[in-house]
Amino acid sequence: MVEKHHDPFVAGIEAGGTKFVCAVGNGPENLNRKEFPTENPAEVLANVTQWLGEQQRIRGKLEAIGIGSFGPLDLDERSQTYGYITSTPKPGWKNVDLVGAIRMAFPGLPVGVDTDENAAALGEYRWGNARGLQDFVYVTLGTGIGGGGMSGGRLIHGLVHPEMGHMLLPRISGDTFAGVCPYHGACWEGLCSGPAIRERTGLPAEDLPSEHELWVIETQYIAHAVANILYVLSPQRIIIGGSVAKAGQLGSVRFFGMIRRKLETALNNYISSSAVQEAMDSFVVPPLQGDNAGILGGIALAQMCID
Repeated sequence: MVEKHHDPFVAGIEAGGTKFVCAVGNGPENLNRKEFPTENPAEVLANVTQWLGEQQRIRGKLEAIGIGSFGPLDLDERSQTYGYITSTPKPGWKNVDLVGAIRMAFPGLPVGVDTDENAAALGEYRWGNARGLQDFVYVTLGTGIGGGGMSGGRLIHGLVHPEMGHMLLPRISGDTFAGVCPYHGACWEGLCSGPAIRERTGLPAEDLPSEHELWVIETQYIAHAVANILYVLSPQRIIIGGSVAKAGQLGSVRFFGMIRRKLETALNNYISSSAVQEAMDSFVVPPLQGDNAGILGGIALAQMCID
C-alpha cells in the first residue's frame, strides 16, 4: 500500500525519450523545474546533476531524489545492473547506469527509481485524476508508448515491469504500415507513437491536420489497446497522457471523444460496469496534472524513499 507522505524538500527527474525534466520542491504548488534535451547520456546526466547541485546550494539541502525513466529498466534491487536502462531502442542509451550516475553525484542521498509511466501514475495518484483509486492505469503516448499504474494500491511491477506499448494489436483493414519498433515492427508503439506518426505522414503529431485520416486509424488502435488493458487488469480508470494525446490540430477533446466511442464499440457491452456503460467520459481521461504528472511522480518517488 502506498502510504501518505510528509512533504520534505526533494528532487525529481523525469527521463523521457525526448527530454529530461528535473525539478525540486515537494508538490504542485512548490515546484521549480528545468528541461534538457535527451542527447548523449554523459552530456545530459552532467547537465542534470549540475542543475540539481545548483538548486541544492540555492534552495537548501535535498533529502532524496526520485527518477521516473524510459526503459526498459532493471528494477531488481538484487541485480548487479539495478537502475540501468537496458534494451532500449533509444540510440546510445542501452545499458546506461542511470541510478549509479545520480548516486555518484549525490553520495549518501536516497534515490528511488521506477518507470516513467509508473512515476506519472504516482503523480496522478497523489495530486491528480487517480486520487482515491486503488486500481488504475496510466498510459503515455509520445516518443514511445508505455503503461504503468497501480493494482490494489501498489505500483505494478512483476517479472520486470509492464511494457504495454509493445502489445500486438489486430491490424486495421488496409493498413499495411510496417511499424517503427526495431524489436516488433507493428506493435502498438510501432504503429501509434510520435515517430510512427512522423514516419507515416512526414509530419509530427502536433502539425497533423485535424481531418487527417490517420487520426481515425490512431484512435482505433488506441481503443483496441485500451480494451485489452481493461480486459487484463480491470482498472477503475485509464489516464492517457503524452505529446500524442494532445492530438495537435485535432485537439484533445475530439481525440478523447473518438477513443471513448471506439472503446464502447470494441467492448460491445461485455464489461458490465456503469464506469464504462454510463460514465465513459470519466473512465478514459487525460492527466489532471498535464505535463507535470511525470515529474511530480519523481517528487513522490523521492518522498517515498524517506517516509
